[in-house]
Amino acid sequence: MNAAPLSAPLDVPSRPALGLPEVLARLDRLTDWERRPRGGMRVGLAPMHDLLARLGAPQRRLRVVHVGGTKGKGSVSALIEAGLLRAGLRVGRYASPHVESVTERVCLGGAPVTEAVLARALARTLDAHEAARRDESAGGDATWFDVLTAAALLIFGEAGLDWAVIEVGLGGRLDSTNAVDGEVAVITNIGLEHTEILGHTRAAIAAEKAGILKPGAALVTTLPPEDEAGAVAAGRAAALGCPVLRPVLPPGASIAEENAALAGLVLDHLGRDHPGLRGLRNRGGAPVSAALLDGATRAAACLPGRLERRTIRRAEGPVPVVLDGAHVPFNLAAVLRDLTRADDLPGPCIALVAMAGDKDAPGFLAVLARHAARLVCTEMPERRGHGAEMLQALAAVAGAEAEAVALPGAALARAADLAAARGGWLLVTGSLHLVGALRGATQAEAYGRGRSPWPEP
Repeated sequence: MNAAPLSAPLDVPSRPALGLPEVLARLDRLTDWERRPRGGMRVGLAPMHDLLARLGAPQRRLRVVHVGGTKGKGSVSALIEAGLLRAGLRVGRYASPHVESVTERVCLGGAPVTEAVLARALARTLDAHEAARRDESAGGDATWFDVLTAAALLIFGEAGLDWAVIEVGLGGRLDSTNAVDGEVAVITNIGLEHTEILGHTRAAIAAEKAGILKPGAALVTTLPPEDEAGAVAAGRAAALGCPVLRPVLPPGASIAEENAALAGLVLDHLGRDHPGLRGLRNRGGAPVSAALLDGATRAAACLPGRLERRTIRRAEGPVPVVLDGAHVPFNLAAVLRDLTRADDLPGPCIALVAMAGDKDAPGFLAVLARHAARLVCTEMPERRGHGAEMLQALAAVAGAEAEAVALPGAALARAADLAAARGGWLLVTGSLHLVGALRGATQAEAYGRGRSPWPEP
């Protein structure tokens, strides 16, 4: 492949170039299911196929690792990206949601794209959407996420990449990202989430998530074959002639260990010789493998809002803060299990929590109640979510000591004061949107400076 510079500009659209805020204003006129109740969500790939055809089918120029699952898919994607970059390859990564800036969703060479590059790609994709509306074709029904995903694929298709790592948005089979043909499909795990769309059992959800698997691709997953969700994924793999690869994990493996094992297995697979396909090599000629994921590479792959260590200053001294966007019970339990193993989080946990309205708030708060000394419940304005007082009431039912502070900034101040007064630490959780709104009010220079959740090899 003849590689163009990663910073090469996209073709200038026919209309005058606009800045990213102006283009996002156009984009925000479309339906955004990240901000709405999802019970009536329209899902399907016809709008994506139409948009991409109008953009010259950029996805066909990509070799893709497609990453889905209930939790951990963002971190696993970042680890795969980091390993491929360490090999000297040209890599793009598409992720969702973002924490602080929408540019975080589209990365080239390990860094978010510039606002100018994203603005140009979005403008071209929005022009294609408007043309589809005039033509009354499927692309006229594209959503906010459809357009952003198509714009990302346009950027990747014109950047001369060796590989693209694409994170699923929601589900898999009918997700906007499933317009790509992945050579490797990852399913990190399966939990009950988005049940109103994906189904009410883990088996039903697995059928949706396994929809990213394409004929002949490899499936990499932690799901054992005897598990109800694992059996569904393995059945689809068998029907499509796909090998299934599972990492060997130690008992009680941490989130970081599990994510690293999945990413390492992907890299090992890409580096092996397969029938009719020579294994992937780094720029020096050595096979790509899990050995690329050394401590420095894993540290470089750490994402904001995933077991992220920060601090807040108070008169009593710095308060340790952990930011984690966990929002399903089983993932929160794993987060809290790993944090209890840390030797630098003294005293009781004070938890600040907000949750979207379609999450299992009772189950989530029941897990939190077993670990946190006190909860401060808040809410996210302009987001489809539980009210602070509703969360407080649910927390009380779970046996937690809780209070409600509706405004997130005031809630953070209250929670930090409680942690400082009790000599404890603060966990901000329940929503990556909450983490993104409050991250700027915390600092990185005290607790957790230079720390990584990834274990040393």
